Order: sequence, then C-alpha cells, then structure tokens
Amino acid sequence: MASCAPPHDRTGHTWHHGDKLLFDYTKFGGYQTLKQMGVTDVKSGMPGFEYTLSDQEIWDILAFIKESWPDRERKLQEQRTEAEQTEGN
Repeated sequence: MASCAPPHDRTGHTWHHGDKLLFDYTKFGGYQTLKQMGVTDVKSGMPGFEYTLSDQEIWDILAFIKESWPDRERKLQEQRTEAEQTEGN
C-alpha cells in the first residue's frame, strides 16, 4: 500500500532532495523514478505528470513550493542540488 505524500513545507521532506530528483519524480512518477534508481522495495503512489504538465510548468511548481521553505531548508536543498550535479545524478 502506498503512503500519502508528505507536506511540501519545511515539515515534510521534499527539501531533502535535489532538483533533478524532484523534477523526475514529478514528471515520471515515483515508481518509474525509483525504478530507474534501482530502488524496488519502496512503493510510491506519486503519479507522473509527463503528459499533463510541460517541463516549464513542473519547474514553476517546484519554484512555488520552494518559496514556502525557510532560508535554512532552502539552502540545504540547494546544497543537495549541487551534490546531485557533482555526482552526475
């Protein structure tokens, strides 16, 4: 059974992830994104919006969500994005 999505504010864990993962999760859905990462033991109910939202709309939504985060969480998320880019993920 898939669990509900966490809140996207500072109390959730959205900000724990880099931009690429957030984008892929939104565009392709949780199942497909996790599968591509080799994660098969986690169930995700997050649908993909590849055929509903344009890439720009996804980036705009993520930017809107990020605006609700306090500076500390925003800076940590930026660091995760930088690490993601450095690792080539």
